[in-house]
Amino acid sequence: MKFWITFIQQQAKRLVASFLIFVLFWLVRLPELSDVERNALASHFNFARVALPELIGYSSDTKRAVHPSLNRHSAWTSSVGASIALNDLDKDGLSNDVCYIDTRINQIIIAPVPKTLNRYQPFTLEPISLPYDHTTMAPMGCLPGDLNEDGLIDILAYYWGRTPIAYLQKQAVDKKQVELSSDRYIERELVPDGGRWFTNAATLADLDGDGHTDLIIGNYHQDEARILDISASGREQMQHSMSRANNGGSSRFFLWTGATTEKEPTVKFREAEDVLDESIKHGWTLAIGAADLDGDLLPEVYFANDFGPDRLLYNRSQPGELRFTLLEGKRGLTTPRSKVLGRDSFKGMGVDFGDVNNDGLLDIYVSNIGSEYALEESHFLFTSTGKTESMQQGIAPYIDRSEPMGVSRSGWGWESKFGDFDNDGTLEALQATGFLKGTVNRWPELHELAMGNDDLLRDSRFWPRLQSGDDLSGHQHNPFFVMAENGRYYDLAKDLGIDTTEVSRGIATADVDGDGDLDFATANQWETSYFYQNNSYKAGAFLGLHLLRELGSTTLTDAIVRSGHPGIEVIGQPAIGATATVHLANGRRLVAQVDGGNGHSGDRSPDLHFGLGELSPQTQIQVDLRWRDLNGRIREKTVRVKPGWHTVLLSGLSKEEA
Repeated sequence: MKFWITFIQQQAKRLVASFLIFVLFWLVRLPELSDVERNALASHFNFARVALPELIGYSSDTKRAVHPSLNRHSAWTSSVGASIALNDLDKDGLSNDVCYIDTRINQIIIAPVPKTLNRYQPFTLEPISLPYDHTTMAPMGCLPGDLNEDGLIDILAYYWGRTPIAYLQKQAVDKKQVELSSDRYIERELVPDGGRWFTNAATLADLDGDGHTDLIIGNYHQDEARILDISASGREQMQHSMSRANNGGSSRFFLWTGATTEKEPTVKFREAEDVLDESIKHGWTLAIGAADLDGDLLPEVYFANDFGPDRLLYNRSQPGELRFTLLEGKRGLTTPRSKVLGRDSFKGMGVDFGDVNNDGLLDIYVSNIGSEYALEESHFLFTSTGKTESMQQGIAPYIDRSEPMGVSRSGWGWESKFGDFDNDGTLEALQATGFLKGTVNRWPELHELAMGNDDLLRDSRFWPRLQSGDDLSGHQHNPFFVMAENGRYYDLAKDLGIDTTEVSRGIATADVDGDGDLDFATANQWETSYFYQNNSYKAGAFLGLHLLRELGSTTLTDAIVRSGHPGIEVIGQPAIGATATVHLANGRRLVAQVDGGNGHSGDRSPDLHFGLGELSPQTQIQVDLRWRDLNGRIREKTVRVKPGWHTVLLSGLSKEEA
């Protein structure tokens, strides 16, 4: 009898254990779509993939030469640098010019986007008149923007091993035609006295509300380090923690102070010092976002940091004087600390803004390492609670809903980008993923490193071997998340045939060919980069807005709207930070802001694009516009337009104010 009692007890335990395992599996399993549902969603999209131009005449590499003390894990140190941006550089009215960095040749390349007219030959941007050493410096990003306010798009290039360089575009002799070449650009130092920075992110925004576009720079390794100097001595420091590191390079704000626009254009910025606390200033920053989250046209700033908590800063600045306060989310009873905005720990690597819950407020999409659920920190989708007044008390009005909305798990994430690619009025979510492509899996060594003592982490001698041939999430694909009717995102990359295994860093979006649907491009590390032309068969109606702020002084007091794209005769600069609210007949509001370069290393065009779904081409749409003029004064204008592309010239200064 005793034997049978023991046997029954053992079997009961096994049944209970099996039941618990089944229940836990049921709770954490990912919801799935039926084949019918997947096919229906996928039928809205179609992309043609084309390689970006590749230049010849340079040596191709797969990793960089680094400081001797970092050589053991040189592949880790060589894991960033691919960058991409879409913009209108030649003033033909379309964002069909691409600026990208090919890490294999260590060059910044400007080219017409494939499948557009062959308007000029690809060329590189290289400092000719400024100090530059190819053996100790490397480009990390190209940020387009009208830096000197002359109506032409310039390029701010940032590097490892030196301070950023402004490549200012010179006015053409015949202003009716702009033919791009390297001769059209003149180099200007951002910081006259130079120095060694290791910049991985930069964006443009009017930080102090004075009407001029300022710069935010995010640095990674410590200032004045010699990361890429193979002849240097001593020992370089790595991060001193995997979750609380604040020994990185300095994040910096630069306020616009003046410019000239003649034959030899110039621009000047003043560094705003003593703005950030030391614990915020020295994060290992990989991405920066700037967006107005409370409606005052002063952009909040999001620093996505490696090896430590991300930082969201509430903007309380005045013209000429920057002031920010730190915002953090509130933790609920069932909320893990790492899911609270500002209290995360691992790998902030990308950030973007968009309204995913249809409340007319911007939400925040952040990439981390989301290889497996709970293995590392998942990706974040911080949705707004609508309580923007709580920002005045230091509370970030956001909760993470990445898991219930389906974007918490994918791969080793970098760029995160929103865009409505089928014009149905709902944003898709894109991600750049992958770290190091090889054949030897080094995840066990990385986990061992992450669990080690923080006091040893900064010393590279305790790091595992990471060289060419090693692999860390190197065979993943870039997700293409589409929202289903249940409000959850699903990755349809495989269904669309765009699930190739790539090691990507940046994503840029724009309506390159002006046909009303968004295209995109990806920057790949040590690989070919690609352009994806949108050939959707089921795209809905759309509204596209080129919001350009007028330069100089005229009698224009609000805004002038004209159909179509801007021509060469339209002189204005992208109104960075301007907002547009589209009112639909069903009461829904679509919101967007002119983007100054948010993210890790991919910059969307400054044009605003709204999907409208099934809407008659003759429908009049109400759009509320808000922007700052060149005096920093907030201006507002409500316009009514039909679907399609429109150019809106916003007032800069009236003659009385000039």
